[in-house]
Amino acid sequence: MKELYDQVSIKCSRLTTKAYSTSFSLGIRCLGKELRDPVYSIYGFVRFADEIVDTFHEYNKVELLSRFKEDTYRAIDDKISTNPILNSFQITVNHFRIGRDLIASFLKSMEMDLNQKNYSSEGLKEYILGSAEVVGLMCLRVFCNGHDDMYNALKPNAMSLGSAFQKINFLRDLGADYVGMGRTYFPDVDLNNFNDETKREIEESIAKDFHHGYEGIVKLPRSSRFGVYVAYVYYLALFKKIKNTPSQDVLQSRVRIANHDKARLLAYSYFKHQLNML
Repeated sequence: MKELYDQVSIKCSRLTTKAYSTSFSLGIRCLGKELRDPVYSIYGFVRFADEIVDTFHEYNKVELLSRFKEDTYRAIDDKISTNPILNSFQITVNHFRIGRDLIASFLKSMEMDLNQKNYSSEGLKEYILGSAEVVGLMCLRVFCNGHDDMYNALKPNAMSLGSAFQKINFLRDLGADYVGMGRTYFPDVDLNNFNDETKREIEESIAKDFHHGYEGIVKLPRSSRFGVYVAYVYYLALFKKIKNTPSQDVLQSRVRIANHDKARLLAYSYFKHQLNML
């Protein structure tokens, strides 16, 4: 029965999310029950593509990503795939009418990671659009569940929130990206002379994106608002910790949020959500 295979596929996406990201798993568990599996399927798809370009160093990444791309579109067209991650993703894409333009933009950013080591301002905008903003829009399609007017109204805010999250990831992984893979995402930033002033300029950009993203969170349906707010609060705490960390320390070590702090942030978010204080 195809239904049983679909259930197994979704379980694979859940397992992938929980294995790779405790923070996103936490946020997804705070969504309405009917929204969780579709978002797990989006994360599983995004995670596997990212793994190809970031970790499969001993293999032909170009060939693997090209095959993954072909298999993705074939799965969407055929409404089935023998790759369970792609099968669960196509179910979500077809049910919630996630646009091919969003998927194409995401995969293009993954291709950029294969060859590009330095980014211009325009190149960075294109990369963030594909690697983060459109992922937020895929999730927004799920949250709005067919309500196009709501989707179009909240689209700019979702993009800003995705941009903020991605830029924080860039700051958090600054040293690993540069030393391990030779990548520098921020244009005109010399990491050999990275200082507090340069870091502050990046943080100002992130703060603007955060503010605009938050304006959209409070307008989300209640079924998705709490889960997105939890992710927002977690990333905001990470951002504050990075802001309070000297530039050279950010470059040398990965800033993290301890598990007990994540529990505290979850309790704080739940309290504000229940009292309609967002």
